[in-house]
Amino acid sequence: MHPFNRISILRIAFLFWGMQVISGISQNQASSISLARLKYQGGGDWYSSKTALKNLALFCNQNLKTSLKTQESIVEVGSDELFQFPFVFMTGHGNVVFTDDEAANLRTYLLSGGFLHICDNYGMDVFVRREMKKVFPELDFKPVPFSHPVYHQKYDFNSGVPKIHEHEGKPAEGLGLFWKGKLICFYDYESDLGNGWEDPELYNDPEYKRKLALQMGANLISFALLGQ
Repeated sequence: MHPFNRISILRIAFLFWGMQVISGISQNQASSISLARLKYQGGGDWYSSKTALKNLALFCNQNLKTSLKTQESIVEVGSDELFQFPFVFMTGHGNVVFTDDEAANLRTYLLSGGFLHICDNYGMDVFVRREMKKVFPELDFKPVPFSHPVYHQKYDFNSGVPKIHEHEGKPAEGLGLFWKGKLICFYDYESDLGNGWEDPELYNDPEYKRKLALQMGANLISFALLGQ
């Protein structure tokens, strides 16, 4: 199949899945969609924040009336299975390495309508920036404007991504990769949304902070599934 035809078909499929999950149409099919965790090479702990996606799916099902699976899926960067998931979550504390083939696969996925959320659990920043340059050499991470729709889905975040955990005393930043004006990758830096989604007893975060993290996560899911 010509690559442009493949991209168009995948964009339509992702939008269709998103509409099903958000609207509740065809519950059996919609409930087959799960949130995916990106498995990468390099030695970083891609598997950290183990309860995050389960709790985010539960929160979305309760508050957005979605029908997401609460069991996360694990998908490798270079796998064809990547294209089965409209939302992919990437986190960890250390090194990340993409091969050229993996970078090309991730690029095609994102240009096809897929959405990547990167959460710096602490210590990933230099590696994330280096490896995403392999994926999009022509793009740099830019601050996502506070007026952007990702901050104004069901929940309004008029000051951008919330600060959940302290790392180095820096303000939280919501950074993005934009392709032809469209946000295709959201990177929360010095925020740690993923830890905020975890089981409450793990970090004993104040309930309001955990709620903010889940609300921002729900906005990301809504934006990723509906693309607006």
